[in-house]
Parts: sequence; structure tokens; C-alpha cells
Amino acid sequence: FQVQRYAVVPLSTNSGLLRWVPRSDTLHALVKEFRTPRNILLNLEYRLMLHMAPNYDLLSQVQKVEVFENALAQTSGTDLRRVMHARSPSSEAWLARRTTLTRSLAVMSMVGHVLGLGDRHPGNILVHRSTGKVIHIDFGDCFEVAMTRAKWPESVPFRLTRMLVNAMEASGIEGTFRLTCEAAMDLLRQNASSVLAMLEAFVHDPLIKWRLLDQGAVRRPASHSSPNNSRRDSSIREDTSSSDTSLSVSAEEDERSPSSLRQQWRHLQELEARALTTGGDGALNSRAVRVITRVQNKLTGKEFGSEALSVDAQVQRLIEQATSNENLSLMYVPWCAFW
Repeated sequence: FQVQRYAVVPLSTNSGLLRWVPRSDTLHALVKEFRTPRNILLNLEYRLMLHMAPNYDLLSQVQKVEVFENALAQTSGTDLRRVMHARSPSSEAWLARRTTLTRSLAVMSMVGHVLGLGDRHPGNILVHRSTGKVIHIDFGDCFEVAMTRAKWPESVPFRLTRMLVNAMEASGIEGTFRLTCEAAMDLLRQNASSVLAMLEAFVHDPLIKWRLLDQGAVRRPASHSSPNNSRRDSSIREDTSSSDTSLSVSAEEDERSPSSLRQQWRHLQELEARALTTGGDGALNSRAVRVITRVQNKLTGKEFGSEALSVDAQVQRLIEQATSNENLSLMYVPWCAFW
């Protein structure tokens, strides 16, 4: 299980260089490639929603679900599946790309959820042209910042919209995707100590401005209500990135032991207690401690309550949240939940 990555070179506290990796296309570019030759409007679903409810943003949740589902019923949502099939030189290549897409999507869904990765609109998810591997870019909204902002908070743990599901073909979610999700989450749980040890460095790093996460609640401009003037509008974002390198998660056996996890948990509690009772950097890093505590809960299956869920039960809850029309209908328009 590998997560595709690309090089980032920091130049200062607020600037850096990102590696440009070729041979990949955003989901937005793939949908556009399919629709443009067929004279299908790129924002067809959104227009259908506005036709039924011009004041969509002012509707109640129940009304939004009705309008959202009406737009889905009038469109097929098979764009990604058909363009991947058309791009494959043979049936064997198509099958291999479909399998790779499903597995890589599942792995990154679990890893992204643990890290609280948000803002997964069609311009931030890419598909490698020759392998079909899913690649994520733009990790600015980590640690559930997108879920806590004041304007259009996200309500899904990862992107699992109908176009992605349809691209998995016959088995859909109930096949390779679910099995890979469970295997990835189980691997993350086994290596929880390694993940937490890496994140704990942020607690002690005086250069990390965790105040930015608290400001995330007001980072999004109110212009998200329009698909034409949002800076996140996927119709004008056609990033191209991919990766030739990968990252594997591993850890020593002693790091997985229950005693090691208990010791680290006690250490995090001590850090949080000190951060809440001191000012200055300690007060700022209390946010970091809360973030790591949240990650800890995800890695122990306690993110939905005090009772620890099994891996398969946790994955089931996450899939239900990601595919719920009630949640998807609340997403801001450029996220393209209808795709």
C-alpha cells in the first residue's frame, strides 16, 4: 500500500517550490475531455439544480437533498468511467488501470481521513494517464480545517462521489475498494505509534503557527455560492501533477505494542495539560495537541464515540458518511459533489 507523493522545497515560512510531475490529469480535466466533444455542459448538474431551485443556498437541508437528487437522476455520472475506457489501448490495460484506480483511491481515502485532509474538489485529485493511479495535491486543508470553517464546512471524510464509484465498474464500493480500505486502515492502526510520533514533532516545533488552523473557520470567502467567482472553482482549475515516487508506511513491532500506545497517550495528555495552563507558545500548541488527540482517536476506532469500533465497522461508517446525499448536498458548489 503506497501513497503517491511529490517533492516540496520550502524557501521561507510562507513560500516554496512544488515539483511539476507530468502525465496526469485532474478529475475536472477528464470530465471536460468527455463532455466537450459531446456538447454537454460542464456545469450541467449545477444548472439543473438552479433551474429547480434558484435560491439553492437558502434552502433547508431536506430541500437541498431533494434538489440534489433530482439533478443526479437526470444525469448519468459515468463520465470518468467512459473516458478511462476510451483511453485504454486494450482490455487488459483497462482492467489494470481500473484496479489501480480503485486501490489507490481507497488507500488515499483512509490516509487522508486520518490526516483530516479536506478540500478534495476535482482540481485536487489527479489520475495518472498510464497507470490510473489516484494522486492527491494541495494539502493546505489538513487536520480537519475544512470541517470547522464557518462558511460551507465539509461534512464528508473523503471524496467518494458517484463518478468515482461508477469508475470502479461492476463491484463498485462492495469489492476491491472496501477490502483495500479495511487493509489500509488496519495497517495504519498497526503503525499508529509511528504516525503519532511523526505528528508529535509539530507540538514541539516553535515555528508552526497553529493559530492558522483556528483561523481556518473564516478563511473561505463568501463567494463560494457562485461557481464563477470562487477561487476554488473547479471549472478554472486544471492542475497537472503526478508522482514517480511513493511512500510506504512501516514501523517496528515494539512500536505497535499496547504499552507503547498507552505511554504515548499519557504523554499527549500531559502535553495538553501543560499547554492549557501556560501562555505563549504553549497556548498555541494546545491546538496541536488536540489535533494529535483526534488522530489518535481515529487510529484506535474511537472517532465516533468512546467505544472502539472494529476496522470493518469504522470503514463502513466512513463510507456511509462519504456517500450520503445529505452530506454531499451541503458541500459548496465548486466541490462538485454531483460529479
